[in-house]
Amino acid sequence: MNIGQLIAERRVVVCCGTGGVGKTTTAAAIALEGARMGRNACVVTIDPAKRLADALGLEELSDTPSEIDPARWRDGDGSGGRLSALMLDTKSTFDAIVTRDSASPEQAQRILDNTFYRNVSGALGGTQEFMAMEKLHELHDQGGFDLIVVDTPPTRHALDFLDAPGRLIRLLDNRIFRLLMVPTRASLKIAGFAVQAFLRTVSKVVGSAVIDDVIAFFRAFDGMEDGFRARAAAVDKLLKDPGTAFVLVTSPRSDATADAVYFAEKLAEREQSVAALIINRVHPEFGDESPEGLRARADDLRAHPGAEPEASERLAVLYDNLADFRLVAIEERRNLRALLPQIGSTTIAFVPYLAHDVYDFDALHEIGATLTSEP
Repeated sequence: MNIGQLIAERRVVVCCGTGGVGKTTTAAAIALEGARMGRNACVVTIDPAKRLADALGLEELSDTPSEIDPARWRDGDGSGGRLSALMLDTKSTFDAIVTRDSASPEQAQRILDNTFYRNVSGALGGTQEFMAMEKLHELHDQGGFDLIVVDTPPTRHALDFLDAPGRLIRLLDNRIFRLLMVPTRASLKIAGFAVQAFLRTVSKVVGSAVIDDVIAFFRAFDGMEDGFRARAAAVDKLLKDPGTAFVLVTSPRSDATADAVYFAEKLAEREQSVAALIINRVHPEFGDESPEGLRARADDLRAHPGAEPEASERLAVLYDNLADFRLVAIEERRNLRALLPQIGSTTIAFVPYLAHDVYDFDALHEIGATLTSEP
């Protein structure tokens, strides 16, 4: 399966990779090509930076899918596709779930007003990954999209996103969590010694009022945990579904290729695999002459400038520049020769280093056309 087929056939594409390799741009290009193929595509970024909006040439993105005017990207091709984009807002997503799933407006308000909830809903470690999981479930089950492209944070945080369903289920099954869900504080008197000691220790550090807020927070969720559990299980199943593809984005830099190998290994531990490897910003080779030979030409021009020394110097500078580019290209290919066997058998696409930034749909389509061209 080449990348064009992957875009045409898969329901969810998860783009992963280290920072600074063009992952967000790649995710936007994949969604754009899906829309140009006639699919109802949506690209969502979990990364809180504005890179996706910048790549799409938009001022900003919200937490809900915003359809992009087809006149901006269709280029008169007559496709019937649609293109939407959004940026995860952790707190807004959490608030919407609370409002939607509460048994009553009063229960929702108790949660939204809780001090502990206000502190953790947008800042607690892991909350972003849990809400990204919830957003993916919402888009898949209720968004009506044919193709959902997920732009994840850098590699290790992307793994947190993949782990989020299992971690949430383990949290809901945790003995301390289940104790905190009990409706009266009297129940703490019969709690195990370890739990009592834990709560006493935390109270000394943060104060009993904070503990009261925490307990009130968990109890306010009474009746909602089954919904969280069911959605976490559904997302875990979705991530393992054959209709979901993991696209690993990297560059020829040695640090980026090392991160790519790390991610592929972690996916393999989950009995999942990389469906496609996209190597961004690859320098052309500019011939096959060695850098040493090119520098020797520059030195010779400087040593024997002839009748036009200035012209000889300008040409010598060009030979030096070409030698530098050849060195970069050789190093990149050395890194890639080490990378490819470790990733395994998968679709591979190379995107050349562009002479311009990507900030509009023409540039995105240029990348998309490169990705979907036959090898």
